[in-house]
Amino acid sequence: MNALVPLPVLLPLCVTGLKLAIGPRLHRLQRFISIAVLGAVLVLSVVLMVAADRHGPLSVHLGDFAPPVGITLVADRLAGLMLTVSSAVTLLVLVYSLGQGMADRDDQAPVGVFHPAYLILVAGVSCTFLAGDLVNLYVGFEIMLVASFVLLTIGGTATRIRAGSTYVIISLFSSVLFLIAIAMTYAVAGTVNLAQLSLRLQEVPLGVRTLLEAMLLTVFAIKAAVFPLAAWLPDSYPTAPAPVTAVFAGLLTKVGVYSMLRTQTLLFPGHRLGDLLMLAALASMVVGILGAVAQTDLKRVLSFTLISHIGYMVFGIALGGHGSISGAIVYVAHHITVQTTLFLVAGLIERRDGTTELTRLGGLAKAAPLLAVLFFVPAMNLAGIPPLSGFIGKLGLMRAGIDAGGGWAWALVAGSAATSLLTLYVMAKVWNLAFWRDAPPGAEEEGVVLESAEDDEPGDDEDDEDDREEERASGPGRGTGRGRDAGAGTGLPVPAGAVVSEGFLGQSITTTKRLPWPMTAATGAAVALGLSYTVLGGPLTTFTQAAATELLARTPYIEAVLGR
Repeated sequence: MNALVPLPVLLPLCVTGLKLAIGPRLHRLQRFISIAVLGAVLVLSVVLMVAADRHGPLSVHLGDFAPPVGITLVADRLAGLMLTVSSAVTLLVLVYSLGQGMADRDDQAPVGVFHPAYLILVAGVSCTFLAGDLVNLYVGFEIMLVASFVLLTIGGTATRIRAGSTYVIISLFSSVLFLIAIAMTYAVAGTVNLAQLSLRLQEVPLGVRTLLEAMLLTVFAIKAAVFPLAAWLPDSYPTAPAPVTAVFAGLLTKVGVYSMLRTQTLLFPGHRLGDLLMLAALASMVVGILGAVAQTDLKRVLSFTLISHIGYMVFGIALGGHGSISGAIVYVAHHITVQTTLFLVAGLIERRDGTTELTRLGGLAKAAPLLAVLFFVPAMNLAGIPPLSGFIGKLGLMRAGIDAGGGWAWALVAGSAATSLLTLYVMAKVWNLAFWRDAPPGAEEEGVVLESAEDDEPGDDEDDEDDREEERASGPGRGTGRGRDAGAGTGLPVPAGAVVSEGFLGQSITTTKRLPWPMTAATGAAVALGLSYTVLGGPLTTFTQAAATELLARTPYIEAVLGR
């Protein structure tokens, strides 16, 4: 069984090479391979989760080199659950993207872009969850960074390049800080293996240990978008294509949360920075939700709620007790699924109406009742309405805070309750504006171009005017040699569902009142996945309690890796 542990990382990486060899040819084969690989990763993840639950943590030393020399991968209950949830979500997002046509938009490129980058991202996420040492945790982060920059800037528009540049600069800063922390850790402990560090760091002077803890927490807080290190997120995520934004919001920030959870329980038990973490958790919840209240664009609303609800997970980590760790794990699994689903719904709304600006939306409950249901269920789940999984996670965290007592714990309980109510207010605001009220006057009834190449540069206005004059004289698609269809690049409406030839690598996405069924089906499956946490609330809670016990005991992890 241990031999299966590396496969969630190796399988996507190996298939990426095959897909690069295939290139832009054989489109159906490209789609089949991607879906088959992610389906296999999902099956492997479930097998590893069940095996870790029944037999304890599974570990493998690649090349049969023992720590601290070899690469160690470990699958315990926490890693198995994170792998399972992330694999399910990435599979659904891939199906969604195929329905949107994004995966086929690079057919004109020398090699396919979306499929390989997406599989590399999945491999990076899996590597992070399974990493048994700090170096491979860093490698997982860097694999994700490379793939995420490609996905974030896909389309090549100025807005995406600008947002992607901000994302990369922040990520590179955190990577440099992570490398410094790894070097310092090795200097004082002589190893970067997590199991060995859990033993050796206890002998390190308290001041040095606290410094290492602070540096690692800073790195992971940047990755997780914990306030005040979250300013990059609201401007980066909303600019990306809908499926990319969905998988980023659902997964990439949770990788940072997972790393905090792993290192705080394994390397720094009884951590001295608990009060600082509580302050960061409270600030994230309050500032994030107040930011969401002030927004009028659905994607930005969801980006700020993402920051806010990261605070719940940090809340559980900061308390450090059995109940709070269990509640944090439940909430991570819940939030990965629900936040991804809401961004997928935002993509459906944008696909249908050409915008996610709430002031320009309305009447969707009557015009698109299925879309209304797909939004309403995860929105209520995010708000924590009983008996949904959001309520289960929040209840566990708040009970843990009450049991812990103390000023900070009670402040976090109060902040959690206020944030939950404000989240409900924000979701009700979105519902009223986009779904319940009548459509505002002048709402666009025809299709509009959502994706088009921004080839204009300063000083090109005269050339554009010459092109338009030439087109008016010779007709669309003639004179300029660009082959534009009516409305492409001119701001004019295009019939719903029309394909516009001038866009990213020869294609554009336009609005359509009849949504592609794979997009709707994938979103519906994501909603069902979120509801399954409610139906399976008892087994899920039992599993997370066992995972929390295992994390706090530390011994099962250490024995699985070191054989003691």
